[in-house]
Amino acid sequence: MKRLLAGSLLPFLLLAALFAVEQPYQAGKILDVVQKVNTEVLYYIVNTPVTKDHPYYEVSVQVKNIVYVGQYAPRHSADTLPLGWNVGAGVQARIEDRTIFLRRPEGQELPLAIVKHSPAKSQPANSP
Repeated sequence: MKRLLAGSLLPFLLLAALFAVEQPYQAGKILDVVQKVNTEVLYYIVNTPVTKDHPYYEVSVQVKNIVYVGQYAPRHSADTLPLGWNVGAGVQARIEDRTIFLRRPEGQELPLAIVKHSPAKSQPANSP
């Protein structure tokens, strides 16, 4: 009975392990980096709002023929993106569900929540 149960569960366990494999990294290119701010109203003093700013970054990355726009909210307002991540820089990217993981120069991953994706615009041919 135990062998029958173990034999019937084995294919399901192998199938689950197959889907648990990480996606490989793909070559990407940073198209745009914009620092933005979300403003939160904390309270009001005589009809005057007291606010707090929460900075975040929007990073546009092209992987193959798709442009992904991801948001990164740093833990502290003084945190920035890695120094080498400028417009036109190459990065290693891994896409998983609604998150794009960019590999930092030191090898760690930086997760960005994908807020938008669209096909990349093709370059027009130069006309004489």
